[in-house]
Amino acid sequence: MFYACVRAVVALFLRLFYRVKVNAPFSEPEGPVLFVGNHPNGLIDPGLVFILTRRKVTFLAKAPLFKMPVIGALLRGLDALPVYRKQDDPTKMGGNEGTLEAAKGALVQGRAITIFPEGKSHSEPGLAELKTGAARIALSAAKEGAPVRIVPVGLTYAQKHVFHSEVLIDVAPAIEVMPFLPADAASEPDAVRRLTERIAEGLRTVTLNLEQWADLPLVQLAEQLYAFKQGGPLDSERLRLWARGVQLFRAQEPERFEAVRAHLAAFKHRMDLVQAAGPEDLALVYRPGNVVPFVVKNLLALVLGLPLAALGLVLFWLPYQLPRLASRNAELDVQATVKFLTAFVVALVWWGALTVAVGWMAGVPWGVATFLAVPPLALFTLYFSERWESLRRDIGVFFTLGNRARLKALLLADGERLASEVERLAGEYRPKLESTPAPAPVAP
Repeated sequence: MFYACVRAVVALFLRLFYRVKVNAPFSEPEGPVLFVGNHPNGLIDPGLVFILTRRKVTFLAKAPLFKMPVIGALLRGLDALPVYRKQDDPTKMGGNEGTLEAAKGALVQGRAITIFPEGKSHSEPGLAELKTGAARIALSAAKEGAPVRIVPVGLTYAQKHVFHSEVLIDVAPAIEVMPFLPADAASEPDAVRRLTERIAEGLRTVTLNLEQWADLPLVQLAEQLYAFKQGGPLDSERLRLWARGVQLFRAQEPERFEAVRAHLAAFKHRMDLVQAAGPEDLALVYRPGNVVPFVVKNLLALVLGLPLAALGLVLFWLPYQLPRLASRNAELDVQATVKFLTAFVVALVWWGALTVAVGWMAGVPWGVATFLAVPPLALFTLYFSERWESLRRDIGVFFTLGNRARLKALLLADGERLASEVERLAGEYRPKLESTPAPAPVAP
């Protein structure tokens, strides 16, 4: 019951905190499963597993977290297992034997566990070296006959510390562990290494691996231009190919790479100036038949929704600011964790405080009404704020481009030239990417 409640609440709050997209098979994996993921965002990463699967999952978490007042109690309540790291306390490393044994036991019983084999949360743009713990746990359970499968999970955040930014959860095909079982004890280290390399390969297929964060806008714009040229939707798998292609392009043709990057950066800057989200905005044709319904619909939304939204902004201004203040000095890879946990606690406290205050001043019936009204009002305020931002951007694009045919035509022509160049690059480098898989980061 405790696990189900925590899962439901955390999944709900994460969906409110982020715009979560899941790219996973329709059927959930059954039997003994080891979820392995990249680890760019502190405690948010394991929380996203609540969204990915309805199965009860046993988490492995670094030991110091178990000593924290609220988080420690939560982890113990979820039956999480502590991992003792050398950098935390070298004298406690022996405790990992018990953790590995418990994790193996969970798999033998047919349960699911989650581990982040990079061994640390980090803010680097690529996958870190993988530790061998995940492979050793899986092989240990497989030796006892458990048909263990390892499911690589890729977590890609647009802006991991920004409220209501996008996060993509990508799931790779499961890895069967049985074929990696060693023939004897002497060949076990080699089996562990090979399985760890296979895990790294699986994670690379569902994560962006960049040499530097400055490449991310370049990769995203390349995909936007390619999709615009092809006339199809944006594609997350293709985005990962662009990330690999950037590294190969930079290494093989540095001068041409710098020229293309400069052109893309200049084009993105011009799009930002006119508030265009992508090349597709430049192709919009504003006709009275499109504009009038748009104006009427949004005016009605403003007239009817503004009073409620204004009330929500007044009531929730303070709890909205506190998470930002709390995370201001936190490291980048834990900023979102601090924001999320602060928002979670503050929201519950604020909800209770408003209920008690209204009930004390106006009576119990009004207190009950407040208790019931606060969540929908908070959600409506959030929705209205997002709609207002979107409306403001659309209006900006309309007034900048709607009546400036020459500016729009120049930008669109520039975008189409760049899209053609990007399409040529894709054609050149796709065969190279298919023939040269990226190296797997594996710890010795």
